[in-house]
Amino acid sequence: MTLGAKLAIIFFCFVGILVTVIFRIFRERTLGKSIAADDFPAQQAQDGRILALVFSSAIGGMLLTLLVAYVVFL
Repeated sequence: MTLGAKLAIIFFCFVGILVTVIFRIFRERTLGKSIAADDFPAQQAQDGRILALVFSSAIGGMLLTLLVAYVVFL
């Protein structure tokens, strides 16, 4: 397998992570519109779920970076 093919696979993995994160965040925000304005614990829980999703996807991006370094330099 050529280097270009390997990097193409990694690129599509990155796009897959990005699309999944964007879809789930928009879904969570849509569900959050049904939360009452005075229900602060539910709003805070929703914010926590969004932050957990964003930070966990950042870890996935870092792992993809390690995979790119492995493919390119070894």
